[in-house]
Amino acid sequence: MYKNKKIVVFGVSQDPAKYGHKIFTALGRMGLEVYGISPKGGEVDNKPLFTDLSALNVKPDVAIMVIPPVALVPAVEQCIEAKVSEIWFQPGSRSEEAYHLAITAGLKAMEGCFMADNGFW
Repeated sequence: MYKNKKIVVFGVSQDPAKYGHKIFTALGRMGLEVYGISPKGGEVDNKPLFTDLSALNVKPDVAIMVIPPVALVPAVEQCIEAKVSEIWFQPGSRSEEAYHLAITAGLKAMEGCFMADNGFW
């Protein structure tokens, strides 16, 4: 289902114990086209991390939010501007305002673990 999609993960960490890192690296190792967003930039698994979605040179189809609720509204706004069609709010990464913003803009908004719900884990 996601094999030919461009996926962006918000909240990729350098720390291998963090879920943003785990999701990003697992998707990459499965051969999926995945990009990472981290306000600190940097690199994980020899792939650059972008500081925000506007720095990415491709249009992602799917965004996975692995960020604190307080950071969600600006991230969803970036997704709306970039015309992302689907957003996943991971457990712990949800705010009513961000969810409503995504739905109102016509994005498919999903709540749950992207990896588990899609059989990757």
